[in-house]
Amino acid sequence: MPDPISNRFKMSQERLDAIKEELRYLETVREKEVAEQIKEARSFGDLTENSEYDEAKTEQGKLYSKIAELKVLIENAEIVDNIETDLPKDAVTLGSVVRVRDLEDGFEDKFEIVGSQEANPREGRISDDSPLFQALKGHRKGDTVTVEAPAGIFKYEIVSVNGD
Repeated sequence: MPDPISNRFKMSQERLDAIKEELRYLETVREKEVAEQIKEARSFGDLTENSEYDEAKTEQGKLYSKIAELKVLIENAEIVDNIETDLPKDAVTLGSVVRVRDLEDGFEDKFEIVGSQEANPREGRISDDSPLFQALKGHRKGDTVTVEAPAGIFKYEIVSVNGD
């Protein structure tokens, strides 16, 4: 039997609320807009050569697919704040904001550790599934960690955890 925890999507309450709001919008406003597009396209006559109708039906299919995707996310959401209660408060955990210094070039970067549904590396939000988090997890300010990533092996010093 599959582990039900592995099919969960870790996210903050804010992310879950945003998904629910998007779903509400799609099921009300957007669904009515697409239905109106189909109705209007049908009024143009022969549906076999009606590109407006085909486009509207394609849009409807995409909409229903997105609605189904959001429902799965909501149904399988696991709200996380700082679930690593067995780690010290000053250790890197899910929800931490971590500043690191690359020991090779001295470049500093700041990351927020988030669930996979919220990850956006361009915004400094890295997934708790990432190699960087796996290397940082449980470490504290001043610790040096080695990260084995697809792009190579990196060594970082933890400059701060949660602004300390």
